[in-house]
Amino acid sequence: MFTGIIETIGTVTALRSESNNLHITIQSTISAELKIDQSVSHNGVCLTVVSIDGDTHTVTAIQETLLKTNFRNLSIGSIVNLERCTPANGRFDGHIVQGHVDQTAECISVNDVGGSWVYTFRYQPGFASMIVEKGSICVNGISLTAFDVKQNLFSVAIIPYTFEHTNIKTVAPTSQVNLEFDIVGKYIAKLMETKK
Repeated sequence: MFTGIIETIGTVTALRSESNNLHITIQSTISAELKIDQSVSHNGVCLTVVSIDGDTHTVTAIQETLLKTNFRNLSIGSIVNLERCTPANGRFDGHIVQGHVDQTAECISVNDVGGSWVYTFRYQPGFASMIVEKGSICVNGISLTAFDVKQNLFSVAIIPYTFEHTNIKTVAPTSQVNLEFDIVGKYIAKLMETKK
């Protein structure tokens, strides 16, 4: 389980395709501290560390992951948000994030509002029941608060610290981001569906 509080960013240094899988090697300040088999959130996607070499680690994205996330757009030099699992005795600063991306969304605007930035995203309207005004949303692994929620649009406000310490600064109109909707909302939506 994760909280959506990004620990550090990493840089993609190698991409290797094997059948329908993609092996992704990332250089970061935490790579040397990781362990084989450890789960780490990469842009909000929970992936298993399969190898470590100095200050780089490698993870494997299977076809399902490539179809549902923005990993299909990765290239050498891409910046990736990283978060290790939440320790059982740690602080819970964000919201419950599983690392299971629901869909990608397209950035349609970025507005500098004098000290912060407002990003607006278009998502698939079939997920409209999963997002509420002032509710939690995970964008590229970042725990954020949604506002101006519409049938297929929502916005988030980004403070300077988040802008500087995550890959949100690389997101521009037409960029694809990973979305994970709040797990509590998912369970409530499922429960309501079964009561129909």
